[in-house]
Amino acid sequence: MRFFSKITFILNLCFLVAVVFWFLEMHQQQPGNSGRVIRLPAVENSFVILGYGAIIVNLFFLLVCFIYAAFKINSKVPRWIIIFNLVLFCCQVFFHFIYK
Repeated sequence: MRFFSKITFILNLCFLVAVVFWFLEMHQQQPGNSGRVIRLPAVENSFVILGYGAIIVNLFFLLVCFIYAAFKINSKVPRWIIIFNLVLFCCQVFFHFIYK
């Protein structure tokens, strides 16, 4: 369960990076501006794919945490990781289904 929580945490961080990339892309400056940074499409695409897939992994993680809590099984996962993933899951649902 601890390994699964670490993977979920990393994917949620990728989601945050993907949202930042999306925000930057939506608010791009006009062409010809010399203040732009060199783009790295392979890195950006990797973060987007991992970040958008995070909602599925996060859903499974929260379901497993709920099952562990329902049967009073000690999952040995720090509480702050569960709270962080729950908050980010709410943000993911909002971003994917309401905002976008």
